[in-house]
Amino acid sequence: MIEIRPFSPEHAEGVVNVILPIQQQEFGIPITLEGQPDLNDIPGFYQKGCGNFWVALDGGKVVGTVSLLDIGDDQVALRKMFVAASHRGREYGTAKRLLDGAIGWAREQEVKRIYLGTTDKFLAAHRFYEKNGFALVEKDALPPSFPVMAVDTRFYALDCA
Repeated sequence: MIEIRPFSPEHAEGVVNVILPIQQQEFGIPITLEGQPDLNDIPGFYQKGCGNFWVALDGGKVVGTVSLLDIGDDQVALRKMFVAASHRGREYGTAKRLLDGAIGWAREQEVKRIYLGTTDKFLAAHRFYEKNGFALVEKDALPPSFPVMAVDTRFYALDCA
């Protein structure tokens, strides 16, 4: 059974083992752990203000991740939404549970809007976000504090209020 829990240091290796293979092998993005300093300091980077980082666990093993980065003005950026191939699909509901938990947290924190950036390659992600209420927005509509990643080409927003 899959559990969603806030990140703690014992999950660090599992987080990297889920995220890097998806980025590098599935989507061919030339990114390394060194190029993602946030993954080396998850508490210091994500778990402050209205932000947080969660893991999906199956028998104690990390099989999914999601985070919210506080970008100020009662807004957050959804980041690091990844689910291992072995735990994707409706039968598991891993991605939906991760996203629902993050949105619920944002509402508890009285966040007004959640933004996210993704690549053109993540077609299933586009459908998933749209089915869950996110609307496509233009890059120039993002708040100045939104951290646009080099690979981001599509942007979405969800009003939480």
